[in-house]
Amino acid sequence: MAAAKVAVKTGVIDGILGAGPAVQGLLLLMIGLSVVSWAIIITKRKQLKEMTDANELFVDAFWKSASLEDMQKRAHEFANSNVCRVFLAAFQELQRIAEISVGSKNNDSANEPVVKLSGIDNLERSIRKASDAEIAKAEGNLSFLATVGSTAPFIGLLGTVVGIMTSFSHIAASGSASLAVVAPGISEALFSTAVGLFAALPAVAGYNYFIGRVKRIEMEVASFGSDFLNVTKRNFFKES
Repeated sequence: MAAAKVAVKTGVIDGILGAGPAVQGLLLLMIGLSVVSWAIIITKRKQLKEMTDANELFVDAFWKSASLEDMQKRAHEFANSNVCRVFLAAFQELQRIAEISVGSKNNDSANEPVVKLSGIDNLERSIRKASDAEIAKAEGNLSFLATVGSTAPFIGLLGTVVGIMTSFSHIAASGSASLAVVAPGISEALFSTAVGLFAALPAVAGYNYFIGRVKRIEMEVASFGSDFLNVTKRNFFKES
C-alpha cells in the first residue's frame, strides 16, 4: 500500500490563496510595503546620484567663476545641485544686506569708496536654513524604509502566530495531529515569516546605504556654506 502524500504548494500566489483571511491580509500588507520600498530605493538612488554629480559640477564651476553674479546667472545649469540652491539662498540674502547697507550709506555724510557690509549673522542663518532644507529633501522617504525595516518582521511574526493557531484549531477540530491536518497552518506561518523578511531586508539595506550617501551630501553642503561665508566675510563685510 502506497504511503499517503501531502502536497504543500510553496509558490507566492499559492501561499497567499492557501492562507486564512487574517494571514492573507497581513501578506498583502507586507507585499505592498515591499513594492513601495523598492520604488523608493530605485528613485532615491537616482535622485541622490543626480544630486552628488550636480554638486561636484557646481562646486568646480563656482571656484572657477569670475564673480558671484556670474555664478548666479549660471545657476539654472545645476538644477539638481543642493549646493547650488544653498548658494542661491545665500546670494539673495547677501543682495538684501547689500541693498540695506548701501541705502544707509547713501544717507550718511561720509562717503567711502568701498562700502563694507554688516549683518553677517543674517547670512549665516540664511545658509543654515537653506542647508537644513536641502538635507531634509535628500532624506525624503528614508523614514519609510526605516519603518518597513523595523516593522515588517513583526508583521510577519504576527502572521506566523496566526498560522500556528490555525494549525492548533485544526488539530482540536479533527482530533488528529497528522501532517495533513497541521501542514496548511504551518505552511502559511512559515510563508508569512519569509514574506516579512523579504520586505524588511531590502528596506534596511537601502536605508543604511542611503544614509551614508546623505551624510556625504550633508558634508558637501556644510563645507560649501563655510567656504561661502569665509569668502563673503573677507571681501564684503566689516571686520568684527
